[in-house]
Amino acid sequence: MAQGTVQVTHGGSSRWRRRSGEYPTLTAALAVAGDGDVLSIAPGTYRENLVLDHAVTLRGPEGAVGSVRIAPLDGVALTIRASAVVQDLYLEGQDRAAPALLVEDGSPELTDLRVSTRSAAGIEVRGSGARPLVRRCTVENPAGVGISVLDGGGGVFEECEVVAAGQAGVSVRGGGRPRLERCRIHHATGAGIGVTGEGSGLEALGCEVYEIKGAGVQIAARAGAVLTDCSVHRTSADGVTLDTDAVLTLAGCDIHDIPENAVDLRSRSVLTLSRTTVRRFGRNGLSVWDPGTRVIAESCEIHDSTGDYPAVWISDGASASLDSCRIHDVPDALFVLDRGSRADVVDSDLSQVRNTAVSVSDGATAQLDDCRIREAATGAWFRDHGSGGTLANCTIDSVQTGVIVTKGADPALERVTVTSPAEAGFYVSAGGRGTFTACRVTGSSGFGFHVIDGCRTTLSRCHTERSARGGYEFAEDGPVAEDCTSDESGPRLAAHSASGAAAAGERAGIRTVSAAQSPVAQGSATPRVPAPRPADEPDPTADGPAAAGRGSGEVLGQLDALVGLDSVKREVRALTDMIEVGRRRQQAGLKAASVRRHLVFTGSPGTGKTTVARLYGEILASLGVLERGHLVEVSRVDLVGEHIGSTAIRTQEAFDRARGGVLFIDEAYALAPEDSGRDFGREAIDTLVKLMEDHRDAVVVIVAGYTAEMDRFLTVNPGVASRFSRTITFGDYGPEELLRIVEQQTEEHEYRLGEKTSEALLEYFTDLPKGPAFGNGRTARQTFESMVERHAGRVAQLSEPSTDDLTLLFPADLPELPVVPVTPVVPAPAV
Repeated sequence: MAQGTVQVTHGGSSRWRRRSGEYPTLTAALAVAGDGDVLSIAPGTYRENLVLDHAVTLRGPEGAVGSVRIAPLDGVALTIRASAVVQDLYLEGQDRAAPALLVEDGSPELTDLRVSTRSAAGIEVRGSGARPLVRRCTVENPAGVGISVLDGGGGVFEECEVVAAGQAGVSVRGGGRPRLERCRIHHATGAGIGVTGEGSGLEALGCEVYEIKGAGVQIAARAGAVLTDCSVHRTSADGVTLDTDAVLTLAGCDIHDIPENAVDLRSRSVLTLSRTTVRRFGRNGLSVWDPGTRVIAESCEIHDSTGDYPAVWISDGASASLDSCRIHDVPDALFVLDRGSRADVVDSDLSQVRNTAVSVSDGATAQLDDCRIREAATGAWFRDHGSGGTLANCTIDSVQTGVIVTKGADPALERVTVTSPAEAGFYVSAGGRGTFTACRVTGSSGFGFHVIDGCRTTLSRCHTERSARGGYEFAEDGPVAEDCTSDESGPRLAAHSASGAAAAGERAGIRTVSAAQSPVAQGSATPRVPAPRPADEPDPTADGPAAAGRGSGEVLGQLDALVGLDSVKREVRALTDMIEVGRRRQQAGLKAASVRRHLVFTGSPGTGKTTVARLYGEILASLGVLERGHLVEVSRVDLVGEHIGSTAIRTQEAFDRARGGVLFIDEAYALAPEDSGRDFGREAIDTLVKLMEDHRDAVVVIVAGYTAEMDRFLTVNPGVASRFSRTITFGDYGPEELLRIVEQQTEEHEYRLGEKTSEALLEYFTDLPKGPAFGNGRTARQTFESMVERHAGRVAQLSEPSTDDLTLLFPADLPELPVVPVTPVVPAPAV
């Protein structure tokens, strides 16, 4: 586009000045223009660096943005130092060290500009005197910042759009304080909006931040911001982050579709939320860290987590206050960790929580008043020594267990009602304490109050009704109970100790048992929370015939029926014989040899390790060694968390799921990679070793993996090798054994092997490369499936296939052997 002309209409009153004139360049026109003059620019490209020192009006043809291009080869395209008016221009810049449009002073009005540049910044507002009004402007700057406000600059940006930025979409620093209204910032890199530095601030109203490669909003280093009715979504990192004394208010905002933390704050930052929604986040909805860091939330909603992390995470001495909030459809609702951390929750709803609604650990405190918890595995869990707080006037409905108190935790619960728990209403074990006042359990499928391990719990004026297994289950010399009642009979319990309760409490539905009589293993840290099961499946923990499993003979018969594994079968039978004889010696009043039941399985994939582990659990259950004998299979991803402290929690929860059965850790060596450095996998190992010692009779642990890698794994912790006294090696299947597996698959699926097919299969398995991807039994099953597919392709071409056609598999149905690339050997040169 060729350069045009500039018409200047003078606004002055002096008769000595011309009323109008035309100039070939913008520079020439500006040289004669004064305050109030209007410069009308004809379409064209102007390779000039413009400076507006007067309150002039600079405009292109109305409604034709792009017809006038200000495009110098370097430097700032347009510098404004006065209260000018600029409209309908297209600005381009190419200087990586300078902005395309720079406002240094005055209150100019910039309307309908398009800034398309590859410079340091698209629009830069610099200096305490710079206060532009920017309307309907578009910035595209894939090389730098979209809009930069710094050094005390300010101004108002209305209905502007940053369509691309190589750095932050909007950057505020050095005491800048702009206001954004109805703006859109998207496709930026680093942050959508970044505000940093003491005195820096930003106010945003009705804005949208999305498609950001980085965090949506970043506030740091004593900066502050207020976002009202804004939306932040589709970022690659956290949605909103605060760091180092940052202050942010979110009112009526929507933070959603965030792969990491929706909102993360730390280092004494303060966040205030009201009427804000946080949804569809991959990690924490709210992540709050460090002493002095605070969150105040009112009438907010956090829901629909897409990951496996707590919705609200408070740790390292941080605090949060939630008032009239809703948290739902999440793995865990509220986790409070570490001494000094605190959560205060008032008049809030926590529902549809897959695991624990409220978890308090490592000396943290939580206070819930007038809250409602429903549809969770565990309502509230106070986990360990120093952890506590209060629950007052709360209701807990449709959970597995209402409240758990373990390991010296000491909360105070008052007027808490638990309705329809699948297990206990209140469960206290492993040295847990707690004070329960006027608490109530209705419709429990287990016990109302279940207190074991001699826990010094205090109950006053509590009541249970319609508890399937009894209102109260106490261990000897345990809780102090006063004025507690149950609907099993009329009399109230007036005793002041568990021993007194034994006599007075039987009639009131309170049963006191010794630790040995307790249905939960002595020393158990947590109650078993079984996985959901179909309605027609019997409860394996129930009393009576429904609890009976298969006998050891039947399970051993199934083990013997497995193809190969002769040495494995001998090892399992030897273990079984030792356990059975030990049990009989005990019955005869003799000492029984101690048998360590934890095992190491080594060998290649597909050799039957998981199958044998499942059968081993059933055998131990049939012998009465394990309560249920079920198998819980986990790997590194199930045990190792991303945050400090979360690995121990995950490992504890996996161990609890396996309580009464077998915890099978596949590829266990991955917990201790050779180049681990500061890897959280070591924390999982340490936690596991302690749990195995503390609850040696509750869970059998089997670790499995490749032989060499498992040898290394057994050396990473001094306690690991001592916990696993026996290693069982699963050898690779030979060709004959792989053939037998295919024959079993053939019979099971009602096929037959045709003439010479068995010989062809044997030859096939003999010639099959045994590389790292070889899957043993899995390979045999895949071979059978491939044969069935090829058979189907052959038979589908027949118009009227016979029964033999439909069932017989022939050598032609075998898949082709994979081609293994051969690296040529180059002989060394002769010396």
